[in-house]
Amino acid sequence: MQITKFLRRRAHEVRIGDTLIGGNHPIAVQSMTNTPTADVELSVAQTRRIADAGAPIVRLTAQGRREGEALAPIVERLRSDGYNTAIVADIHFTPEIAMIAAEAVDKVRINPGNFRTSNGELERLVAICRRRGVALRIGVNHGSLAKRIFDQWGDTPEGMVASAMEFLRMCRELQFEDVVVSMKSSNTRVMVHAYRLLVEAMEREEMTFPLHIGVTEAGDGIEGRVKSAVGIGSLLADGIGDTLRVSLTEDPECEVPVGNALVAHFAKRDGEFEVKHPERYSPTKYQPRTTHKPIIHSEITDLYDIVDATSANPTAEWRAAILNRDDSRPVVIRRRYDESDKELVALHAAADMGLLLIDGLADGVWVDAPALSEAEQSDLELMILQAARVRFSRTEYIACPSCGRTLYDIQQTLATIKARTSHLKDLKIGVMGCIVNGPGEMADADYGYVGSSPEHITLYRGREIVERNIHQSEALDHLIEIIKADGRWIEP
Repeated sequence: MQITKFLRRRAHEVRIGDTLIGGNHPIAVQSMTNTPTADVELSVAQTRRIADAGAPIVRLTAQGRREGEALAPIVERLRSDGYNTAIVADIHFTPEIAMIAAEAVDKVRINPGNFRTSNGELERLVAICRRRGVALRIGVNHGSLAKRIFDQWGDTPEGMVASAMEFLRMCRELQFEDVVVSMKSSNTRVMVHAYRLLVEAMEREEMTFPLHIGVTEAGDGIEGRVKSAVGIGSLLADGIGDTLRVSLTEDPECEVPVGNALVAHFAKRDGEFEVKHPERYSPTKYQPRTTHKPIIHSEITDLYDIVDATSANPTAEWRAAILNRDDSRPVVIRRRYDESDKELVALHAAADMGLLLIDGLADGVWVDAPALSEAEQSDLELMILQAARVRFSRTEYIACPSCGRTLYDIQQTLATIKARTSHLKDLKIGVMGCIVNGPGEMADADYGYVGSSPEHITLYRGREIVERNIHQSEALDHLIEIIKADGRWIEP
């Protein structure tokens, strides 16, 4: 017999400036600026807006020396303005800039895919972090694994775990424990699987590093919120996560209330539910119960069994009920949401239901929400199914949230691309601000629109470059012509 209930994963405490994560501390919500970091005034102003929205941690990109050297005056200005917000430097390619940043900020994020370990660079960075009390984030990205990792493991969750564990072992050898880990992907299924495998790997080696969770390139609007809620909610439901970011292609301060709403939704998960057949479920192995096409409520027939959840812990309640069934009929999970705010309905439903879909336990969803019209209810259910990657019914946009590396106005560009392509079916389009993560993070997209230089775009078909350095004024027309040439265009 097994009892399923909410138990938060044990993580040791890490200090990031004045913010503590891990241990028994609340989950901290953070965001990232999209201003040019070298512009101190703009970056300070936006950091203040993010902090005022309720984020205790703010990250800034530092892709070059000018950006790295701007971090010290940014932090100084914020402190003189009375802001104790924890400041994080985001480093991708240049370890030298990480050393500069570590002298100014509260945490440094490095990407193992772009950070060498053979020449003492990590040791030098850790020495600075230890001296100043700076935390380190090992930030693994699905789309930017080191070549030697990719050659051995491929572009897989297992490869992401191997990359993270290599660096964590090195930090342990250096007796440096102020480390946070992330396993980011725009694919919710890959992201959830990678974090679960990482937790297992760390437990085998008795590691308790706290976890930063999030779905990268989630897009914007309600779809971006639903996709984030499915991925983040799936982990929070299993007690995984100590700090999080909701990555939206919107002004960064818009991310914070969404993150705080998700944290609040999982702040109390009451209820214990007996599982008589735990052998039917493995959280790190996808085992769909049936081969039925996942459905929404308007498609339900007598073939389906409806399983309701009414407790404060709906995910655990559904999971236990489904695992205990001896009925072979496909399952639709249903829950009533009485919130009047449509965005909250979407966030809560996606966060509650996503895990059951990702784990293959549910065959359909029914969001019973009086605040939504019949059409809105069906549309939300389809969004949840698509975010969990079990049924595609619309164009999916893998769009980065923008940062100081972005080479064009990505928010307006995404809106324009959606206006001309959202009628297409079963298509994934990547809209990425720069080449740092762009080509990798949109690896499973059908087409890619990636900034290559200021106001210039490189277009991709899958991983293949089709056209380079097209001026932005012409790039969307060129992208549509490529889609037409492939026979995947339909007239609106």
